[in-house]
Amino acid sequence: MEVNLISDTVTKPSEGMLQAIMEARVGDDVFKNDPSVNALEAKVADYFGMEAALFFPSGTMANQTAIKLHTQPGEQLICDKYAHVYNYEGGGVSFNSGVSCKLVDGHRGMMTASQVEESINPPDFYHSPLTTLVCIENTTNKGGGACWDFEALKKIKKVCDANGLQYHLDGARLWNALVAKNEDPKDYGQLFDTISVCLSKGLGCPVGSVLVGNKELIDKAVRVRKVLGGGMRQSGFLAAAGIYALDNNIARLSEDHEKAAEIGKVLSHLPYVKKVEPIETNIIIFELDEQKMSSEVFLDTLQQKQISIIGMGQGKLRMVTHLDYTQIMHNHLLQTLKSIG
Repeated sequence: MEVNLISDTVTKPSEGMLQAIMEARVGDDVFKNDPSVNALEAKVADYFGMEAALFFPSGTMANQTAIKLHTQPGEQLICDKYAHVYNYEGGGVSFNSGVSCKLVDGHRGMMTASQVEESINPPDFYHSPLTTLVCIENTTNKGGGACWDFEALKKIKKVCDANGLQYHLDGARLWNALVAKNEDPKDYGQLFDTISVCLSKGLGCPVGSVLVGNKELIDKAVRVRKVLGGGMRQSGFLAAAGIYALDNNIARLSEDHEKAAEIGKVLSHLPYVKKVEPIETNIIIFELDEQKMSSEVFLDTLQQKQISIIGMGQGKLRMVTHLDYTQIMHNHLLQTLKSIG
């Protein structure tokens, strides 16, 4: 039995999703004539109570487009030191937009309004980059699937408004936060200028992300997406998967969260585990006591049992639960963990 907990992106389309793909009505999306893409974009925009949306092949491209929309070369954005836009998008902030990042030393990928305010460069001091954008990530990937407190996000919004800054949410796993905290997506739509959401993380789609915002911004985003190489043709086959996922796979995320919590509980009682980060959603990050069990030996032992997880460096390991991770796999993992060492 193979158990893959490297990421929630390793899932395969379900039978229902495959059927939706096969039955999709398609056209040429470059001419905005793909009915399935248009339906997905309208559905996501309505979900967040925003004016418009645009379908992308990847979350990185959606985030990079948003950054390009909100900044000019030579300017600076503010983000946490753990932010995906800084750590995991190939340096695209500088390559695509000519923008630098002011990194904030937050907690598990989350920063405070006061930290944001302190990071803003004086607008009349031309020796430093002009601060124009704040980027938030929810849930935080490197922070272990942590969910932001919505009141903290509102406080940062006040700082943005007071200083003329744009506000972007990298919501690759926002679905998990919405389910875990029983939040209203339209509250997020009222707060942020743009939001990116990923359909292939947690929701089981093979490909796809969506950027939402007002109509003026999304009209501009079409051009940026084209420049970045993201013009697609009959992408309605992929969009149909997204529509199916939104209709069927959001509420069930709580099952992933429950399994993650159970894994964390078992890990915390094992003698060779030094620390388990708090678990709120579907990501488990933990550290081993290298004196009792090296990461290399631990990963090799799991691999022998056909269990794959990922090393994050600096002694940290990560597991991510997802919809293809069954109860039988879950029981196998828990028994294996208890038997090691």
